[in-house]
Amino acid sequence: MIIVNTPTIPNSKISKVHGIARGSTVRARNIGRDIFAGLKNIVGGEISEYTKLQAESREEAIQRMKEDAERMGANAVVNTRLTTSMVMQGCSEILAYGTAVTIE
Repeated sequence: MIIVNTPTIPNSKISKVHGIARGSTVRARNIGRDIFAGLKNIVGGEISEYTKLQAESREEAIQRMKEDAERMGANAVVNTRLTTSMVMQGCSEILAYGTAVTIE
């Protein structure tokens, strides 16, 4: 499965558009990460626990988008985008979406 954030894939022809493929995950912080983050906030610097949480969330959302595209019969996703939104305090959703296509 080819996943790109461009409208086309070089040296490939889009032969069919299947529709919008999407994948999302909702993640919440946990008390262990919050305690460490609070300490890190005092001294400054990157809060690596949250960075890792966000990276894992993005990968999971992309994987789910890929699976959605495969269910539609696509072999690629173009115009891929990622967005995040707060669902409630301390809990956010990561959404990956793009156009599922068949390329030759």
